[in-house]
Amino acid sequence: MTAAYPVLTGSCLEPACRMFLDYCRVECGLTINSLESYERDLRAFLAFVGPEKDAADIAGPEIVDYIVWLAENGLCARSRSRMFVALRCFFRFCLAEKLIGADPCGYAESPKVWKHLPQDLSPAEVKRLLEAERGDDPLSVRNRAVLEVFYATGARVSEVSSLKVADIDFAEKTIRLFGKGRKERMTPLGRAALEATARYLDSSRPLLRRSVDTSDDQGWLFMSRSGKRFLRENIFRVVKTAALKAGIGKNVYPHLLRHSFATHMLEGGANLRAVQVLLGHSFLDTTEIYTHVHRPRLVEAYGAFHPRA
Repeated sequence: MTAAYPVLTGSCLEPACRMFLDYCRVECGLTINSLESYERDLRAFLAFVGPEKDAADIAGPEIVDYIVWLAENGLCARSRSRMFVALRCFFRFCLAEKLIGADPCGYAESPKVWKHLPQDLSPAEVKRLLEAERGDDPLSVRNRAVLEVFYATGARVSEVSSLKVADIDFAEKTIRLFGKGRKERMTPLGRAALEATARYLDSSRPLLRRSVDTSDDQGWLFMSRSGKRFLRENIFRVVKTAALKAGIGKNVYPHLLRHSFATHMLEGGANLRAVQVLLGHSFLDTTEIYTHVHRPRLVEAYGAFHPRA
């Protein structure tokens, strides 16, 4: 997607969609990934209602029919819920801009989504994962730093990918992360992550940076072997490879380290509000999913505290 709002063609709804996406980009500061997601969801809806429709022509029953159609075509509840949210945001924008007289999404309910407890790695598994990258070559040193920063901060993969050298303050032992909507937060960086990152900056990044013109260096913290920004797909590959090296049988991916960070912090006695801030969650109920208790701890607590256990 380019910097300008995307062009949606083939529908009278197009001008309203373009205005909405431009609003999301400029006023709300949504990331490229979020904008592309909204665009895909709006495209799908435009294809369903047909090219002759105008924003003011959409009524509540059509929203319901669309959600039902998505279900009949095998779309899971989570995806249907996401697409409904996109429509709801769009029509609320249209209502605020007086493009429509009533919000058609007010007649429909968002598909119910079961909340699944997030899987996590045990502290021992995390240790094996982090130590899987033991090499002294530039890529191994970089990969170890990537893994250490992930677990030390609980960051999202997009946040790690967009880190710049200037975002790390070694004196204050903190790192600056930019979350959803470019919301900025400062997060402590532990000793192991600081040491791994310092080693990478001293020995590996200068070698990776040599592959490009130094004038093109945009200050990205983690760089590919070609001297460019280390992208999301590269980071996924690093985490997957480390899991294979560590012999971890679970499906390991970057967000799993975020889950593990939150779970281990809470199990260690951290305050839920503190974990919310560290994760960059806007609402506390998003963080509360991590308050699940593992069965062995539940049995242990029951045996220790129930008077007739």
